[in-house]
Amino acid sequence: MADASSLKNRKILLIIGGGIAAYKTLDLIRRLRERGASVRAIMTRSAQEFITPLSVSSLTGEKVYTDLFDLTDEAEMGHIQLSRSADLLVVAPATADLLARMATGRADDLASTALLATDTPVLAAPAMNVRMWLHPATQRNIAQLRQDGVSFAGPNDGDMACGEYGPGRMAEPLEIVSAIEARLAEKQGPLKGVKALITSGPTHEPIDPVRYIANRSSGKQGHAIAAALAKLGAETLLVSGPVNEPDPLGVTVQHVQTARQMLEACEAALPADVAICAAAVADWRVDNEAGQKLKKENGGLPELHFIENPDILATLSKLNHNRPRLVIGFAAETQNVIEHATAKRARKGCDWIVANDVSTDASGAGVMGGDMNTIHLIKAEGREDWPQMAKAAVADKLAQAIAAHLTQTKGQA
Repeated sequence: MADASSLKNRKILLIIGGGIAAYKTLDLIRRLRERGASVRAIMTRSAQEFITPLSVSSLTGEKVYTDLFDLTDEAEMGHIQLSRSADLLVVAPATADLLARMATGRADDLASTALLATDTPVLAAPAMNVRMWLHPATQRNIAQLRQDGVSFAGPNDGDMACGEYGPGRMAEPLEIVSAIEARLAEKQGPLKGVKALITSGPTHEPIDPVRYIANRSSGKQGHAIAAALAKLGAETLLVSGPVNEPDPLGVTVQHVQTARQMLEACEAALPADVAICAAAVADWRVDNEAGQKLKKENGGLPELHFIENPDILATLSKLNHNRPRLVIGFAAETQNVIEHATAKRARKGCDWIVANDVSTDASGAGVMGGDMNTIHLIKAEGREDWPQMAKAAVADKLAQAIAAHLTQTKGQA
């Protein structure tokens, strides 16, 4: 039997197809959770004829995704990010129809779209009638999927629900767990053993119990970076200000409100190998925070006195003890982006600055809180100008750059 923590912090996206074997996925989820894995699930329309989304949700502890065109779900987690945030996609039961759609690149529902829109490894557990399994069309699809890099658990020989006997019976849950462990062990990730600290979102600096100072940061970029680092094997801590983004799977998240709380959480997380300050920390706070809601009286205006907040990026960059090997800051600018970001890198003492233009353009692509970013990565040795891309793609590219840098500088201290 596998060790109880063998899948600790691994992120599984389980795609449940429509077959009688769907009931086995309930036990599969339980076995995965026992081993420390986080599980999110997509159910096809046919799968819901055999088991309910409620039963799956109660075992995963997560919302179950079913509809490609559910705009609420798209706002919470797009189908692309849903699949890319996982360490492994597991299709169980993988019906003959679902395997055919995978092999031919169909994308006509949420399950097939998620499978097509990812570069994450895929493991399939086929389940179907023996004649369907042995049919030349199914065997061609299996051969194509193997060539595409999909791995398989089963099917087994056994009695079928239809009364026939032979290959086509879905592998048992513990067999699938073993296949998952083996597939994940093939690639531990270039950041295995690396401890990463990321800040994300805005901070809220209270004026009184009702009002606060904040900014338009959504946390989308910082959360995406945390997920990308965890996907490459890093032990990842995300210190997040108030956001509407879901906590990334496989990432330890600490929620804070103010800049002082964020700094305290970062200092407590040290030592770390890499620190990425993606949060848009409020520069100032009031030093005369009111204990009760401020009232308008006789048309007068309240007098607010501002003081500077602690500078988290500069604090981490200039540590004499426990300074991370790589400290990365963000510079959200509305003008003279390169000049301001370059000066910020020198002033703060960090290693890299990720500069992004958040001024409003015609498409709104660069607006703070949006879904796209145009990045300039500024280092001591020069600058990289990246094309406009989705924030998830920015996160993946930055994570790969971090992995390459830490590999090159390993042993240098």
